[in-house]
Amino acid sequence: MDACAHVIDVHGLTKRFGRRTVVDGVSLAVRRGEIYGFLGPNGSGKTTSIRLMCGLLTPDSGRGTCLGFDIMKESAEIKRRVGYMTQKFSFWEDLTVRENLDFTARVFGLPRRRQAVEEAIEGLGLQTRAGQLAGSLSGGWKQRLALAACMLHKPELLLLDEPTAGVDPAARRDFWEELHRLAAKGISVLVSTHYMDEAERCHKLAYIAYGKLLASGTAREIVEGQGLATMAVQGSGLQELHARLLRDARVEQAVMFGSSLHASARDAKALGEAVRGALSSGQTCTPAQTGLEDVFIFMMNASRDSFGVRP
Repeated sequence: MDACAHVIDVHGLTKRFGRRTVVDGVSLAVRRGEIYGFLGPNGSGKTTSIRLMCGLLTPDSGRGTCLGFDIMKESAEIKRRVGYMTQKFSFWEDLTVRENLDFTARVFGLPRRRQAVEEAIEGLGLQTRAGQLAGSLSGGWKQRLALAACMLHKPELLLLDEPTAGVDPAARRDFWEELHRLAAKGISVLVSTHYMDEAERCHKLAYIAYGKLLASGTAREIVEGQGLATMAVQGSGLQELHARLLRDARVEQAVMFGSSLHASARDAKALGEAVRGALSSGQTCTPAQTGLEDVFIFMMNASRDSFGVRP
């Protein structure tokens, strides 16, 4: 496949389980070496979409290619070239790191198995932990072991399903630095996440809600595409202000962010009038740059309304 071609190019993917449509007409293109993040509420179809794009599930309708192979007819070829890391740690806790990797390499039927294991250990910095039982590893090291297992057969594409859930911030940062090193080598990554700092580390993002793709592009493109203006309010009594703003039709969103309150709407002038008019003594407001988290919450709430779903 040409180096500039799309690693994934899918159109109109739809998947139903019984009467429920889990993925509804999703189209997306991913280039080689891109880290593509998938955002959306729980149960929105993120994981199913990723699996459909890579031939791990067969769509009921739609078409596309992954790594140059037809997702409907050549899924076996795709699977040989994909590394899949689930959210749940699924290795044998009474085996060492090296033994786990060796067993996985046997399952893959890899030639030069021992060489592949040692390269994975070295590539993911596991040398000092190679003889340690997997069950005694911290969350960050377990995560690194799981990624090493994904890399044993040298995949061209990685599928990561909320890979850093329950991992401390330092380990999450190290993990993402590793992903960017892999992407720089031409490996493409599809990753589902709920962390906004991780979403901002992705080259591109897709927002999926209730099976539909609602937005895609860079973080900046998605933020700008919603056209939201935001005001940040500081001071005491923000909970009371929050309740007042939610009752004002000019304010489309009001969310607490630590010690400040963010109010957002698409009409900047009306928003400013609403917020300034609702302030109490000691409260101040200033225009703020709309962030990805502001937009994520806005899209999540809007999708609930659009699809008739309530939290």
